[in-house]
Amino acid sequence: MSEFSESAVTDEATTEATTVFMDHRELLFGLVYNMLGSVADTDDVLQETWLSWTARSRRSPLDTITNQRAYLVRIAVNHALQRRATITRRRETYVGPWLPEPLVDQPADDDPVDPALRAESVSLAMLVVLESLTPLERAVFVLNEVFGYAHTEIADIIDRTPAAVRQLAHRARAHVHARRPLYEAHPRVRREATERFVRAAIGGDIAALMEILAPDVTVWTDSGGNRKPAGLRPVHGRDKAVRLINSFATRHRGPQDLELRYRRVNGDDAAVLFEGDSPYAVMVMDLTPEGDQVSGVYIVTNPEKLTHVHRDNEEDDR
Repeated sequence: MSEFSESAVTDEATTEATTVFMDHRELLFGLVYNMLGSVADTDDVLQETWLSWTARSRRSPLDTITNQRAYLVRIAVNHALQRRATITRRRETYVGPWLPEPLVDQPADDDPVDPALRAESVSLAMLVVLESLTPLERAVFVLNEVFGYAHTEIADIIDRTPAAVRQLAHRARAHVHARRPLYEAHPRVRREATERFVRAAIGGDIAALMEILAPDVTVWTDSGGNRKPAGLRPVHGRDKAVRLINSFATRHRGPQDLELRYRRVNGDDAAVLFEGDSPYAVMVMDLTPEGDQVSGVYIVTNPEKLTHVHRDNEEDDR
C-alpha cells in the first residue's frame, strides 16, 4: 500500500472513531465529572479518552469491537481513576475547603444548553459526600447508582471480579446513605426555600436567616484563597453560619451590589452572583429531609471554578 493510501485509511479511521466518540461524549462527560467533580479535569480525561480511542481505531477496524459504548466507558473510567491521583496531590496544597466545580445551566431563552448539562446530574451536596469515598468505591457508586450499570458490567470496566464490585458497591452505598438522607425535597419546595434563604442573606435579615437555617447547618466557602471572606474550614452551627453569611452580604451591599440570578446548578435551584459580566459566586443550598430549613450552604467563589459560568442578557422572570 502506498504512503498516500495508508494516510487516507488512517484519516478515515480517525474520522470514524471521532464520530463514535462524539456520539457518546455526553455519557462520558457525566461519568467522568461525577467521578472527579472538576470540569477542567473531565475535559482533560475526555481528550485522553479520545486519543486512546483513535489510536485503537488505527490498529484495527472499530467494527471488530462488539460493544463500542462499553469499550469507550472502560477507557474513560480508567483514565479518570488515574487522574484522581493528580487531583489528590493538588488538594493537599489547596487553601480552605474544597468544593466541586459547579455545573451551571443557562436560561431556557439563552443559548442551547450544553449537552454535558443534560447528562445525569448529581447534586453538589452529593458530590461532596462522594469525595469521602475511595476512587474505586466512587467509580462503582457512580456507575451503579447514577448510571444503572450492573455489577457484572462494572467488573469488566474496572477489571475486578463481580464479587469485589458487589463489596465495593455495598461499602459505598452504606457510607453515602449514612451521610445523606434518601429523601429529596420536591423541586418547588427546594426553589421556595432557596429564594427565602437568598432574600434573607442578601437583605441582611438576621431573624429570617435564623428561621431558615437548621440549628446544625454547615457552610462551605471555597475561594481557593483568592477571595474573602472565606474560612479555612467549614463553619458549623446556626450562629456561626449567620455571622459568616452576614459578613459576606455586608461586604457587597451598597452602590457596587452584585447582581443576582437564579440558575439550576447540578440539577438543583441555586443562586449565582455576577460582578458585571463576570461570575462572582455560586450559592447552592441543601435542605433538611422535611424541606423546610437549610442544612448546608455551599458557596464557590474561586474564579478558576467559575470559568464555565456565563451571564445572560435578560432579566430573570421570577
